[in-house]
Amino acid sequence: MELLTISKAAKRLGVHPNSLRNWEKRGLIKPVRLPGGQRRYSMDDLNRLLGSGQVLADGQETVVLYARVSTKKQAEAGNLDRQIGRLRQYAGENGFTVRAELTDVASGLNQKRRGLTNVLKLAERGEYKKLLIEYPYRLARFGYEYIERHLKYCGVEIIAIAEKEPEDAQAELVRDLLAIVTSFSARLYGARGGRKVREGFRELIAEVQTGEEAKEEQKESSRS
Repeated sequence: MELLTISKAAKRLGVHPNSLRNWEKRGLIKPVRLPGGQRRYSMDDLNRLLGSGQVLADGQETVVLYARVSTKKQAEAGNLDRQIGRLRQYAGENGFTVRAELTDVASGLNQKRRGLTNVLKLAERGEYKKLLIEYPYRLARFGYEYIERHLKYCGVEIIAIAEKEPEDAQAELVRDLLAIVTSFSARLYGARGGRKVREGFRELIAEVQTGEEAKEEQKESSRS
């Protein structure tokens, strides 16, 4: 009887090794245990699993939905629910099975988000194949490429379902930049100096926004 290591068995099935561990917990497959505790998988069991179609039903089209808003005010206004609703619709239209719906109310700069942590944990356990988000920045403002690389290693593909960012995306970016400037200025100049830099940065942003509004008004008047 031919026995394969977990990595070779996973490669034969076209899944991540964590999927095999997860299927073992669910009783879908039972590996042979060597005296040292290593797992070995028989070709007969793998062929049976492939022939039953359980592999495809269990993992390839299973998805996790992830939505995020920056503030509690946005969540209370229903933005988070509407975001999840659009992800559910996309999943349904494409015949995906939703494994979990995860959300965060936090800045995209915050790496210690419960929802994001669970996204990674489920991926590492091989419990889904696709992560549905609206836009890349919903997942992370910075460091998106590293998260994408880690999920790809776990066998998870990220799907951003929307082509155009919402109108409030720039406002969120401004808040994130303000947070960065405040943090660094406070370290360089102390809390008091940090407040001054932050106030100056806010004034600069207000001036830019006022200038943009004036340009729009001029365009409207010239059209009329």
